[in-house]
Parts: sequence; C-alpha cells; structure tokens
Amino acid sequence: MDDQSLLRYSRQIMLEQVDIDGQERLLAGHALVIGAGGLGSPVALYLAAAGLGRLTLADADAVELSNLQRQIAHATADIGRNKAESAREAALALNPGCVVQAIDDHLDGEALARAAAEADVVLDCTDRFSSRYAINAACRAAGVPLVSGAAIRFSGQLAVFDPRDPDAPCYACLYPPGEEGDEELRCAENGVIAPLVGLIGSFQALEAIKLVSGAGTPHRGLSTFDGLTGQWRHFGVPRDPACPVCHAT
Repeated sequence: MDDQSLLRYSRQIMLEQVDIDGQERLLAGHALVIGAGGLGSPVALYLAAAGLGRLTLADADAVELSNLQRQIAHATADIGRNKAESAREAALALNPGCVVQAIDDHLDGEALARAAAEADVVLDCTDRFSSRYAINAACRAAGVPLVSGAAIRFSGQLAVFDPRDPDAPCYACLYPPGEEGDEELRCAENGVIAPLVGLIGSFQALEAIKLVSGAGTPHRGLSTFDGLTGQWRHFGVPRDPACPVCHAT
C-alpha cells in the first residue's frame, strides 16, 4: 500500500483484528455480488469503500423509479440503466482503486459456476428462491463461502454458509427445495421499508469483510430481524444429512 492507501484505510488498519495484514488480504480479495438492488447496493458500496480489491456485480435488471426508495447505489439519472453498470459507477466513485466488473445478465449454469469459483466470497442479494438455490449449489461445488441476505416488509434475514467447514449447513439445509411455502415473497408484490435492506446488506458486507480479512468469527446459523420491534433472533441451523446439495458434494 502507498501513503494514500494507508490514509484511506487507516480507520480499519487501526483495528487489531484487521491491521495491515487484513487490509492487504482485502485488497487482494475478490467478491461476487449477485443482485445490485436493495441488498446489493449497500453491499457494493461498503465493500468498495472498505478496499475489497475486486468486485464483480451481476444483475440483468434496469433501474426503475420505484427502486430509488431503497436501492441507494442508483440515482434518478440512472433510471433505465442496467443496475450492475449503475452500481459499478457508484462503487468506483467511492473508490477508484477497486477493480469493478459489471455483468448485465442473469448468472446461471456454467457462467454462474465459473464466476463463483473465481471469487473468495459470494454475496446472494437476490429475491427469488430459484436464484438462491442455484447460487448455493454453485458455491458448494466451488467450496466458496456464501453470505445470504433477504428483506421483505419489515423482516430481514442473514445467514453465512461456508462449505470449507465440514459441519456447516448450506442454504438447501435451511430451506429444502420444494418446502419454501409462502416464503417466496418479493418487494414488488409485498413492499419493504427502505432502511431494512440497508441494514441487512450492511451486515452482509460486514460478514464478507470478516471472511476475506480473517477478522473475527464468521456468522453461524440464521439471524432474523423484526424492524417493527427492533429485535434480532438467532437460530442454530444443523447440516441436513439428507440434503440433496450437501450430500451430493
């Protein structure tokens, strides 16, 4: 790091859990962020600001007026632009020293597998079970940690699934395929309070920073947040020996 980098990241370097070594690991790290909307916006901005050296942002959607209530990486002038491109520009405005790639397409199949395998950590900022299952399977196959977030109405969820831990569950252990029930909720049909996605996305970014820098202990289990009461709840999530994803890998 040069003098400018030392100054930029000085407040993190001061932390004994990060220090120079942790910051160097961040600068050498690569995060794949899938979804550049409500959750992906704070994730992309905080990871760029913290000095994650390489970010890949993937989103096939375009910015709409209704997104601006909560998707803080985008501005009114970005309406009609691809979200990944818009978020890339916002991240680089914060930290031009990051390498930020935008993928303006839906990651799936081999493309998703390759992108996950190239990353040090994957952040699932999507809002569909089909995408979450595919991302989980790709991370499990690649042996890459997955930081999962969800937010709807006044309720948020956070979980980290690390396949490097032989006892760790995966997303399919938590939500077995075919048993999602009425959890398939999206903001467009159900609404969401604006700061909630910022809160969950910020926690996702924090977990990614911890995983890459080596600071602290990664989150375990499932945490849920009730925005109406301000209360967090934490649940242990055991690995399912019959899980079709864990068992297969």
